[in-house]
Amino acid sequence: MNTESLPSIFINTLIVNNFVLSMFLGICPFLGVSSKKETATRMGVAVTFVLLVSSVCAYGINIVLNYIGAPYLTLICYIAVIAAAVQLVEMVIKKYSPALFRALGIFLPLITTNCAILGLALFQTQKGYNFVQCLVYALGAGGGFTLALIIMAGMREKLELADVPDIAQGAAITLILAGILSLAFMGFAGLGG
Repeated sequence: MNTESLPSIFINTLIVNNFVLSMFLGICPFLGVSSKKETATRMGVAVTFVLLVSSVCAYGINIVLNYIGAPYLTLICYIAVIAAAVQLVEMVIKKYSPALFRALGIFLPLITTNCAILGLALFQTQKGYNFVQCLVYALGAGGGFTLALIIMAGMREKLELADVPDIAQGAAITLILAGILSLAFMGFAGLGG
């Protein structure tokens, strides 16, 4: 049982140990969907929802598997739950916002293989969080993921107006920005305890 306070878990996951900028999980959508703020925000909300569903399910799965003495099935069960949650999100977005569905493109189904989501389930189990702590941890991770996407999207939108040398245009400048942003977030490393 972990006795870490809820605000500490939230802030630590949101900023100090940000899944994207400090732990380098979920880089694919971070680089792929962060060209427009609107798309980045919606992708962040979709990932946050999947993180919440996965967190709740992982908590329950962990209890059941430990009860029946089969903790070796943890990973495969987590993967199945994550895939089901992503399918649910994909169907809802396709039904209610076809434009967003087209804008997110291949990155929406790739949430299934987003290592940040599997990492969340594994980390919360390893840390021994209770149910409420798991929810706060998932909200912090989703908020941090969304924050990273929005900051990167804002920087990339401003960069479209800048005079970037030919050699650094495209993926090169995006990776340079991501590195600088990651360095900025690494400055919070001492705050987490």
